Amino acid sequence: MSYLMSNYAPLEVTFVKGKGCYLTDTKGNQYLDALCGVGVTGLGHSHPEISRAIQSQAQKVIHTSNWYHIEHQETLAKKLCKLAKMDAVFFGNSGAEANEAAIKIARLHAHANHINNPIILTANQSFHGRTMATLSATGNPKVQSGFAPLVSEFIHIDFNDVDAITAHVNNANIVAIMLEPIQGESGVIIPKEDYLNQVQTICQANNWLLILDEVQTGIGRTGKLFAHEYNNITPDILTLAKGLGNGMPIGACLAKGKAATLFQPGSHGSTFGGNPLACKTALTVLEVIEKNDILNNTIQMGEYLVSGFKSKLMNSDKVVEIRNKGLMLAIELNQDCSSLLKAALDKKLLLNITGQSIRLLPPLIINKAEADSIINTVCELIDTV
Repeated sequence: MSYLMSNYAPLEVTFVKGKGCYLTDTKGNQYLDALCGVGVTGLGHSHPEISRAIQSQAQKVIHTSNWYHIEHQETLAKKLCKLAKMDAVFFGNSGAEANEAAIKIARLHAHANHINNPIILTANQSFHGRTMATLSATGNPKVQSGFAPLVSEFIHIDFNDVDAITAHVNNANIVAIMLEPIQGESGVIIPKEDYLNQVQTICQANNWLLILDEVQTGIGRTGKLFAHEYNNITPDILTLAKGLGNGMPIGACLAKGKAATLFQPGSHGSTFGGNPLACKTALTVLEVIEKNDILNNTIQMGEYLVSGFKSKLMNSDKVVEIRNKGLMLAIELNQDCSSLLKAALDKKLLLNITGQSIRLLPPLIINKAEADSIINTVCELIDTV
């Protein structure tokens, strides 16, 4: 009997250690991790520099409080703001917390502009978290089921459809648009190249905040440190988590311009947010990415994986599309493939199934031999569907 609540349905495996791109279970079996804890451990498991940073900081101080200055928090804030061209950051413990902060900033922006019933546009099939506000922002009825009444007010529009946004420009209550640059949970849905540019133009013309949720796409996952860099834009608010801590819980909500000034003492907080341990870890993650040319490897290995899949699957009548941006990949099939989750586990490969797509989020440090193993195993799995 388990004393855990039944909101998860874990597979029958328990991992006890990991190294690089691999995890080892209680029986000593080794698995190639092509999921990274859903895009979290981008630098792999037990990375020596990150492990040393955690151990060293844990021996000094783990937690004080945001009632006091925290050196590593200040350093990390400066580093992230310089990298993202932002002005200020709030630290929490997760992507949901980062997105909650973004939503609260949008509300403050509304009230500063004398808008009493603010509306945020978000996309259908999006995912922004499971707190009450973020699941309300999420454009997925399955995630929202059973939790009504939801937090108002969000209007969900089709992703990658500029006309769906312009249809609302006369609504005086709209204050922001909140989007993922690439929709991850719905199967790596990549918009047109200039979609975000057009969205930003609309926001600027209407005094709306552009909020980009890069919880999954950020910290190198797409081959850029932030996915919006492909569009040469800077959002008003940027949210990060997942890969920022490589497994250490941390979330960040960055803002620029007027949006960076709206939080005042007492308007928001987080007990554990920005603690010395999490911030030191995140600083080390950023240092490793920079000095080890991780972004270039991400682009090269993404191209290598896609090339391998296309070569092996070119004659398959089961494949609808192969999508990727860096090491954020999906292979969409023309039928349900949920059975492949367990089948992949049996072949000692960790991946994800979302809808009719196989989703892969392998470590950014992956090499060609590991990529070949993923290609061969996934193609074998597809043959069995």
